[in-house]
Amino acid sequence: MIANLVQLAAEEEQNPLIPPGPELLVGTIAFAIVFFVFWKKLLPNINKVLEERRAAIEGGIEEAEAMQVEAQSVLEQYKAQLAEARHEAARLRQEAQEQGATLIAEMRAEGQRQREEIVAAGHAQIEADRKAAASALRQDVGKLATDLAGKLVGESLEDHARQSRVIDRFLDELDQKAEAAR
Repeated sequence: MIANLVQLAAEEEQNPLIPPGPELLVGTIAFAIVFFVFWKKLLPNINKVLEERRAAIEGGIEEAEAMQVEAQSVLEQYKAQLAEARHEAARLRQEAQEQGATLIAEMRAEGQRQREEIVAAGHAQIEADRKAAASALRQDVGKLATDLAGKLVGESLEDHARQSRVIDRFLDELDQKAEAAR
């Protein structure tokens, strides 16, 4: 028994991390077989899948960069069109303001011309009415003056030529007095 205990003590002193020689040989051969199978069969498939993913990712990145460049180009075109539209709108507003100012000036000139025509027509009408009223008044005053003079003098002043001279002289005197009063 002592011999067994010594043998067990010797075995216990052996490093537990280092397996015994036959196990190490069997483990190394098994590892080499598994490594060879992985290296010949699985590693090419894994590399192929990784290469496809890398190509897809790079293609996606290139496509995204191309789309970004295209989007930037479209954005620049949009900004240029927007600036052009704003410029055109400003130009149209300016033209509209100029046309409005021209139209207002034309309408004012037309209104001024019409006002002047109306004022001139009114003055002409007033002058015509004044002349007609003066003529009617002259006749009425003349008739009244001859009737009154005839009553005062006691004789008829029915002679038309004489009546006309008396009336004219009387009205001329009135006109002279009115002008002197002004």
